[in-house]
Amino acid sequence: MHKDKLDLILDQWAAEKPDLDCAPMAVIGRALRLATHLDRELSKVFAQLGLPPGGFDVLATLLRSGPPYQLSPNDLLRWMLVTSGTMTNRLDQLEKAGWVERKPNPADGRGVLVALTTAGRQMAERALAAHLDNERRLLAGLTAAQQEQLADLLRLWMRNFET
Repeated sequence: MHKDKLDLILDQWAAEKPDLDCAPMAVIGRALRLATHLDRELSKVFAQLGLPPGGFDVLATLLRSGPPYQLSPNDLLRWMLVTSGTMTNRLDQLEKAGWVERKPNPADGRGVLVALTTAGRQMAERALAAHLDNERRLLAGLTAAQQEQLADLLRLWMRNFET
């Protein structure tokens, strides 16, 4: 198998510190580098659509919630794993673009609901199609069986962090 940069780094550690087991670096280092590459590649597609960073996550979360395509800010926070300040910033940008609106929550007089506008739903659907095409492109080097195996391994690993 072809050596990558992480293999070269591990070779350097083995030469410098042969008594250390640096095997965890093979997985963690690749995961971190891959996350950087994926973030850059995913961001390109969203930028081409005019979506601000994190905007797709909000629109997609609202879209997959089903009709009437609205959630409370707290429900959005639970799905998206961001701070309330980050969420407020994202909502402000999306509202300014006309893709979401804040409206009173009839179940809670002090609360609000965040809802997709018609334009927001159209953008969410367009972005979803572009996103899936991009993800297929990014995974093209793996067979369907390899993708399934990798997804299973990542799911198993993520259990350590998401309970």
